[in-house]
Amino acid sequence: MSRRGWFLFILVGFLWGIPYLFIKVAVNPDNGFTPATVVCLRTAIGAAILIPLAMKQRQLIFAIRGWRYVGAYALLEMIGPWILIGTAEQKISSGLAGLLVASVPIWATLFASMRGDKTVWQPKRLFGIIVGFIGLIAVVGIESITGSADALSIFMVLLASIGYSYAVMMVQGALPGVSGVAINAVAMAMAAIFYLPFAIAQWPQHEISSGAIRAVVGLGVLSTGAAFAAFFTLANIIGVARGSLVTYLNTACAVVLGVVILGEPLTTGIILGLPLVLIGSYFASRKPVSA
Repeated sequence: MSRRGWFLFILVGFLWGIPYLFIKVAVNPDNGFTPATVVCLRTAIGAAILIPLAMKQRQLIFAIRGWRYVGAYALLEMIGPWILIGTAEQKISSGLAGLLVASVPIWATLFASMRGDKTVWQPKRLFGIIVGFIGLIAVVGIESITGSADALSIFMVLLASIGYSYAVMMVQGALPGVSGVAINAVAMAMAAIFYLPFAIAQWPQHEISSGAIRAVVGLGVLSTGAAFAAFFTLANIIGVARGSLVTYLNTACAVVLGVVILGEPLTTGIILGLPLVLIGSYFASRKPVSA
């Protein structure tokens, strides 16, 4: 990989590692926003950044023409997952949320199998699926039994991860020649419009902290607009498949930031589950050279 490729890889890993911290701060019930308001503001900012880029690529019109598929993608990638994660982070740590989202490659591998990908049952990938699920079971079991985390919130993040894993596969198959920047620009605009009535109705009556405001701005500018733009630039260099390996970096980043900045506990479930989920995701998403 070139120096530019490595720079973008590390940058995306960081930009997609910090949203869990931003969300945790932004949805603080005492001085922050509601989860729906955060999603609305985040996607509105992201759309404002990506739409001009899509227009410059002359790809925006193609994403608009495929609005049915982009709408389904928005539902599975943003409208559903981001409200689930935001709601869950009111009761679980940002690091745990980031760890659970690291299961995306495992779910994606299973969906690929359902769509006819026979390489899923290659020994190394099957090993990855098994190890990854052991890691998830360890995390969910230990965190729930010890009372370190709310079981329903854990389930919500896992459901969001399943949505993530199918969304990209679906839209790539439906709109193979359309720029990822354009697809996400339109999807973010759709998500912002969808949540606008909720944001207006749920606008906080209490004083909003400067930290929550900065978290939402950072979430929209860095973790949404800039992160997606950087990822698809990286994908043009090394491909989407290799680019998706950034999941492992942003997961570790999310856990570290949660512990260092927010003072979140490094629980037994995270200590045992993190390496298993990352190892499992790596092998599950790894295709044989001949495939």
